[in-house]
Amino acid sequence: MTPSRDISRLLDIMAALRTPGSGCPWDLEQNFATIAPYTIEEAYEVVDAIARGDLDDLRDELGDLLLQVVFHARMAEEQNAFTFGDVVDAISRKMIRRHPHVFADEEGRLTPSDVKGAWERIKAEEKAERAARRPPEETAHQSLLSGVKAGQPALTRAMELQRKASSVGFDWNDPRAVLHKIREEADEIEAALDRGDAGELAEETGDLLFALVNLARHTGVDPEMALRGTNAKFERRFGYIERRLASQGRSLESASLSEMDALWDEAKQKE
Repeated sequence: MTPSRDISRLLDIMAALRTPGSGCPWDLEQNFATIAPYTIEEAYEVVDAIARGDLDDLRDELGDLLLQVVFHARMAEEQNAFTFGDVVDAISRKMIRRHPHVFADEEGRLTPSDVKGAWERIKAEEKAERAARRPPEETAHQSLLSGVKAGQPALTRAMELQRKASSVGFDWNDPRAVLHKIREEADEIEAALDRGDAGELAEETGDLLFALVNLARHTGVDPEMALRGTNAKFERRFGYIERRLASQGRSLESASLSEMDALWDEAKQKE
């Protein structure tokens, strides 16, 4: 099989990979749940390529992300649920519906604020239509938080959950109150460590992370971008440690923690 610019070739490749007997053993044993983490990872790698301004890498990462869509569609087709063509048709219909100012035969132009208003109204209509298709037991109670998508990254979803709750007054009024909650959660983690309870430790760590997102929200900080910045800083400073040790003909394994801490402080001072 040869590569092609035609999407049908990619669909054929995925079909071959998923063909029992002659396909790839790894691809054949996958399902929606096992592939989902890769889908999220590929989306992040697209964002990373954009942040680095690397368009060649962006091309490749968009291909990897497209493969995820093809993979999920193929598995759905095997279950007679829907096909890749159905996915394309659904998004095409949605985009046309959400842009009546572009595709409908209407006079005049809408302002950007009008467009946003129309977009939100049409999205609300689509949401109501989806809800109407669900079994009654699933729509008996609609929480204020129901609209927060479950598939979002945890940091983003925590922020959205908190914003929704804040809209009805369930919130702190002072960032310092959030700091107090953070200290409280840290104390609870220490208590869980003393008890050696792994389950409790995981739960309390989650509570601490949730409180930290709350602090970021109150101080106007994007927690995802803040953590990305800290990750980059950690990589930069750790790289300094590696280079300094290498200049001495030494490896990381040969250095003590106190030596690495001292080099870390050197890296901080040079920034």
